Amino acid sequence: MKKSEIYFSIALDDNRIPEAISWRATDAGEKIHFAKAINISLWDRDEAGTMKIDLWTKDMPVDEMKYFYVDTIGAMAQSVATATSDNVMAQKMRALCEDLMKHIEEQQQKGNA
Repeated sequence: MKKSEIYFSIALDDNRIPEAISWRATDAGEKIHFAKAINISLWDRDEAGTMKIDLWTKDMPVDEMKYFYVDTIGAMAQSVATATSDNVMAQKMRALCEDLMKHIEEQQQKGNA
């Protein structure tokens, strides 16, 4: 059986707030990649529930965080369509993304990012 691993490294300041997030994957070579945020969701087999890890660096701007979450929901919509063929659920998620983008754009126009 082939095995692939993903490694995350989180550099914390004295208050345990992330200053840097890096990751690498064995299938992608030895190159280290850097991120401002990660959002990991796992379906726990034994608990039959979701386990989550949400981290972001203290230098990530709020507007980028909002885009990150909209992009994440959009990617999840595609995953739902691919994995379950539930196109109604996927479309509702995409519609939510569109509504959220309108909200973000309205806030930016008002200067309240």
